[in-house]
Amino acid sequence: MLTVVLAWLGLLAVLAGAVLFGQTARTAPRPRRPRPRSARIGLAISLSGPWVVALVAAGLAAFTGEWLTAAAIGACGVALVAVVGVTLHPH
Repeated sequence: MLTVVLAWLGLLAVLAGAVLFGQTARTAPRPRRPRPRSARIGLAISLSGPWVVALVAAGLAAFTGEWLTAAAIGACGVALVAVVGVTLHPH
């Protein structure tokens, strides 16, 4: 039981880091020209992606009952989404 709680706290810590990281992408100085499409998609992924992955992980855990596995998959997914978002919107 303690392991599951610690795993979900770890997921929340990764989520907080990814959300703060995505906020820095949003507050970067705007260039004079419009952002390309990939940059807009990357910004959207950086801002909302980690939340969506964490909610999907919670739903998966509730559906399957595998709380520890869902927390591990959720933490990896949040980190992956943050990397994809910053790759598409590097500023």
